[in-house]
Amino acid sequence: MNKLKTRLKESRSVTQKNPDWWKGAVVYQIYPRSFRDANGDGIGDLRGIEEKLDHVASLGADAIWLSPIYPSPNRDFGYDVSDYCGIAPEMGTMADFDRLLAAVHSRGMKLILDQVLAHSSDQHAWFAESQLSADNPKSDWYVWADAKEDGTVPNNWLSAFGGPAWSWNPVRRQYYHHKFLKSQPKLNFHNPDVVSACMDVLRFWLDKGVDGFRLDVANSYLHDAALTDNPALPRDERSFLDWAHAPRLQRHIHDANMPENEWAMKRVRATMDEYEDRLAFGEFSERPEMFGLYAGGPERLHTGYTFDFLEDWTFAPAVFRRYYEELLAPLPDLFPCVTFSNHDIVRPVTRWGGGRGDEALARLGLTLLVALKGTVLMFEGEELGLPEVDLERHHIKDPVGDLYFPWSKGRDGCRTPMPWERHTHEAGFTAATPWLPIPDYHRERAVDVQQADKNSVLAHARAAVALRNAHPALKRGAIRFLDAADPVLAFEREGEGEKLLCVFNLGKKPEATAFELPAGAGDALFTLGEVARDGSALKLGARAAAIFRD
Repeated sequence: MNKLKTRLKESRSVTQKNPDWWKGAVVYQIYPRSFRDANGDGIGDLRGIEEKLDHVASLGADAIWLSPIYPSPNRDFGYDVSDYCGIAPEMGTMADFDRLLAAVHSRGMKLILDQVLAHSSDQHAWFAESQLSADNPKSDWYVWADAKEDGTVPNNWLSAFGGPAWSWNPVRRQYYHHKFLKSQPKLNFHNPDVVSACMDVLRFWLDKGVDGFRLDVANSYLHDAALTDNPALPRDERSFLDWAHAPRLQRHIHDANMPENEWAMKRVRATMDEYEDRLAFGEFSERPEMFGLYAGGPERLHTGYTFDFLEDWTFAPAVFRRYYEELLAPLPDLFPCVTFSNHDIVRPVTRWGGGRGDEALARLGLTLLVALKGTVLMFEGEELGLPEVDLERHHIKDPVGDLYFPWSKGRDGCRTPMPWERHTHEAGFTAATPWLPIPDYHRERAVDVQQADKNSVLAHARAAVALRNAHPALKRGAIRFLDAADPVLAFEREGEGEKLLCVFNLGKKPEATAFELPAGAGDALFTLGEVARDGSALKLGARAAAIFRD
């Protein structure tokens, strides 16, 4: 293992000195509550993460992104922050964090923290002061508004978690705005003091040596100060997801996704540029057409991601082509993130395959993830091919699942603890009872089981990342799609004197699917599944892929 650490550090030494280190990097997301519990309270913590860093390093990851680790009432499990410059007691101490940061850096990796600046917890000292009166020093730090004449809410804005996006405060005798839970009041980015305070939060962590931030709901920092009603989403644009969730029946153009939000992204970028080699990437969950206004270029966030792949249930080639050819083609300065999974989304093997897992689909998804253009965001357990967990009502912790069960079970199914050891207590995650259950079908895919199997999904994940790191065209090259009949997805990657042809059969039918290779296609340097070639005629079995030199 020591030789592995040395080799990984040496292979990344150039990356560490490069301000563009993040372009084409592999970023591994850890949801700390569910990664590893070292102190035996059933909740993952910083020491647990430190214990398992070698697992992340063995994947070839360049960086780790931690979901929130700050003090919080945990109404939204860390995304309701009550102290931006502290460590949650259940996560450990600041000394634990400092040790973790040093341990990450010693393995040649970067550490990225989640920052939740669009809103705070209602338990934050800022809100406690703001709610006291309309004329105190922090009275305008949140979005307050008078009731209408009849006492109803100021406008039609809806919370992403259901119901009006306004709650009455009897102390101020006004409504306050919250895009999510009522315990997550919206910070007022129209107030320069708020912006300055948030930038100081970033500086606090950057001064400690943190390498960057993922910005939660970065599209919603700014709101329309006139509180204009949101228009309805036209009926012909509504999907089944929209009909299932009332807030999606609005076009969110006044409570978020405003052109003025570009200004907030500039402020973040200017703060990041006070330091060397740091990264800020944003989550843009709505209106992907605004992506280029907020990210890419010297005065915007370095990069970000949309939900084009995350909310897709079809696994159709057109989804991937549309993202690159329509959304990104007009944005040459934007090097995107590419991601299929995170802490908010049904796991991809379930979303695209159904049921309790499909190892062939897991391998194909990992291969596609590293072959597409972008900075890879890989969620914990994705390297194991973990499926979504179907939880019973009494196990639901997520407020979204609590509100909508059984029509939606919320986000707990992708947040269950990481299975480390098949036959030990609670899969080696904790010595206590875990905060969410670990099913047997996750134990069967535990790290120790896959570590012993050279043909496992985990072994494939490592090989796929190694393939990407060995080929500049895959890591940072341009992408160009080729015409192919469904369910084949074909594209070229080209850069630094290298050109590769990538062909994927996204279908699951057992019959082989044909694809005509273009002239000049060279030898295969990577194949997955059943692949047969006869001259320019290529046949791909279900969930098969091939990458050729061109």
